[in-house]
Amino acid sequence: METVYEQVLKFKAKHPMTIGWRIAKNSSVVQKHLNPDEEVLYSFIAQKNDNPFNIFGSAVVTLTNKRILIGRKRVVIGYFLNSITPDMFNDLKITSGVIWGKVHIDTIKEFVTLSNVAKSALSEIETNISNYMMEEKKKYGVGEK
Repeated sequence: METVYEQVLKFKAKHPMTIGWRIAKNSSVVQKHLNPDEEVLYSFIAQKNDNPFNIFGSAVVTLTNKRILIGRKRVVIGYFLNSITPDMFNDLKITSGVIWGKVHIDTIKEFVTLSNVAKSALSEIETNISNYMMEEKKKYGVGEK
């Protein structure tokens, strides 16, 4: 099984236009909070903000078989971690610009914007997150008529 760091490195090699710094440090935040029964399905890096000119808010986003984790290591001391479970997930929106795109994750409690993602990665990210969430929402009985 690949670590979060290894998956993010593969993503960055495949989509080099994505802006992301301190991959090892940010990946370690997510890796630290994985539960023993969690399996890493997909990971990528982006800026956790809505400003394309702010390139210092890098975060690692990991999709596991239980939830989405967003980890950011602070420069001096500490870190930030967001956990989005399928029951909290509302919607996913992708926007594409000239060079980069944004991924908007709407949850019950907050609206997460991930920016400066390479345009070539947008469909891959959308497919991975949407397919997983549609399958998980079926377990909760959401979306059935």
